[in-house]
Amino acid sequence: MAGKARRSGAREFEYRRHGTQSVIAALNVATGKVHARCGETRTEKDFADFIDELLRAHLGYRVHHIVLDQLNTHKSEALVRGVARRCGIEEDRGVKGRSGILASMASRSAFLERADKAIGFHYTPKHASWMNQIEIWFNTTMAKPFKWTFQGKPLED
Repeated sequence: MAGKARRSGAREFEYRRHGTQSVIAALNVATGKVHARCGETRTEKDFADFIDELLRAHLGYRVHHIVLDQLNTHKSEALVRGVARRCGIEEDRGVKGRSGILASMASRSAFLERADKAIGFHYTPKHASWMNQIEIWFNTTMAKPFKWTFQGKPLED
């Protein structure tokens, strides 16, 4: 494509995670309880599995309202499939990137936001992390000031 940088999809050869973990977390605003999981990756499958785990931990709830931000994994094929399965929805979901509910991120989001099922997703506006309750919880309970020690002196051999 003219005028666009080409992406290989692979990470740069120097990239190393050095043990970095990804955290997926949820805050039950009614109870204040945090449900979290750490792992090596943060894929759409990881997130869909987390939602399934979260729902299994709250089987007594008749309806689940899940508020989250606009991250692409929050509108994924795996999430749509999991929610449809849990809600007993058998309608044809289509083909990812081509047709039906799975056609696009917008169509997947519309399905997840539908009010006609026991699991409803509500998305915060883009660039509104200040509305995200789990991020607020992390910032108020986990954030610690970082003491910068760099003095701007050149490194010596």
